[in-house]
Amino acid sequence: MAISAQPDRVPEEDVRATDGRVPGRRGIATRRRLLDCTAELLGSTSYRDIKVIDIAREAGTSPATFYQYFPDVEQAVLVLAEELAADAEPIVELVKGDWRGEKGAATARAVVDAFLEYYERHRAVFRVVDLATGEGDLRFKQLRTRALGGITDALCAVIGEFQHDGKLDADVDPKATAFIMVAMLAHSAAHRYGFEFWGVRTSAQVDTLTRVLTWNVTGRKPRKSG
Repeated sequence: MAISAQPDRVPEEDVRATDGRVPGRRGIATRRRLLDCTAELLGSTSYRDIKVIDIAREAGTSPATFYQYFPDVEQAVLVLAEELAADAEPIVELVKGDWRGEKGAATARAVVDAFLEYYERHRAVFRVVDLATGEGDLRFKQLRTRALGGITDALCAVIGEFQHDGKLDADVDPKATAFIMVAMLAHSAAHRYGFEFWGVRTSAQVDTLTRVLTWNVTGRKPRKSG
């Protein structure tokens, strides 16, 4: 199941220029274009090598215009990282779906498909976030936690319900299980093309992730497809 639409970005009334003023619709559109061009450049260039003039040129505007909305490139990247949490909301809603009986595997597959699509859409930004997090940058670490925290909390709640109903052993730790399942999804999404290089097709990755997720959330081994 694919995510059919992206959620809203930062509400227009909350957008501010660097001088504190509220930009009009044209200004908001320009700011969005600058962010989109930053994300596009991140796909091919290290964010430390991206210059303001590169983003401005890609957006068809000037460095002076860039500085109206962001003090530097890093701030633009941080804004992109902040948007990861909002874009994860549709996955949270999928996690809150029906996991009972045969529907469990279908819900798990929907979550897997949506997560892989979500990560792919933000692959360049996630790469920067993961790198900066590994280097100890608390700003990016906190944004990564926010991005995946909603999914983790939703999974934890579902696992807890199955445990309460006796479907999972009493010694299962719902929080630990949820954290590990999200880490599994994120790591698999990050290394998706590396897996394919070694002959593990995406369809096999999805099947395996679905099976593992279903089993750990519901305690019920999914039936083989076909």
